[in-house]
Amino acid sequence: MVKGFLIDLDGTLYLDNVLIEGSKELIDFLDTRGTPFLLLTNNSTRTPEQVAKKLEEMGIRVPPSKIYTSANTLGDYLREYYPGPHNAYVVGEDGILKELESLGWNIVENHKDAEFVIVGLDRKVNYEKLKEAVLAIQKGAIFIACNRDSSFPTPEGLLPGAGAIVNAITTVVGIEPIVLGKPMEYIIRYAVKRLGTPLEETAIVGDRLDTDITLGKKMGMVTVLVLTGVHKGEDEIKKVNPDFIFKDVGELWKNIYRLL
Repeated sequence: MVKGFLIDLDGTLYLDNVLIEGSKELIDFLDTRGTPFLLLTNNSTRTPEQVAKKLEEMGIRVPPSKIYTSANTLGDYLREYYPGPHNAYVVGEDGILKELESLGWNIVENHKDAEFVIVGLDRKVNYEKLKEAVLAIQKGAIFIACNRDSSFPTPEGLLPGAGAIVNAITTVVGIEPIVLGKPMEYIIRYAVKRLGTPLEETAIVGDRLDTDITLGKKMGMVTVLVLTGVHKGEDEIKKVNPDFIFKDVGELWKNIYRLL
């Protein structure tokens, strides 16, 4: 029996900023029933408040407290392992900056002052930012990446993701970062802690076999694959063997009592 849900956003609830049929009904059902859920994303560019606003514009109303990003994972990780405040050089956007500010950390502009280099998707990245990041790491700063997704889909086509920036830095410094987002376990561990449900009674719903489903299997969760986003062929699906497979979240919603 599933007592809580972690639900991926892009490719699962919406595609190209358009809601997938059944998304609103599923979220409304869980909310009305009082079933714990979090909307999970590797994207570190937005704060939960900004994500909630985007969802509301598409037709889903959820409070920011129901949204958990890789930048939130960063905050939980730093609280546990590196209680601060400390000095961080950031290659990233609002989600990371606001999270660090909430911890009382100092955002520095010079590599000489940086104790940490924290990287996420930064759509205004330039040579100077990369230079400061690699110099800071070479001088001993701890290197953390919110996620390592190499690309993300848009109506124009695939665009460089946080992983492309991380790889540019790693190529120079020869040091691998601490990665917090999917497919690493940190994001799930902290999200489930917030949810308050046992791992084995928590379902992860997503469109990616290589992150959502593989990670859920590894951690002993109930895995639900939807076929609306990024997924492999039939042979690959059989190999990973999700607990449930649905065409989309609309079909999941219609069959929700199979999980509850």
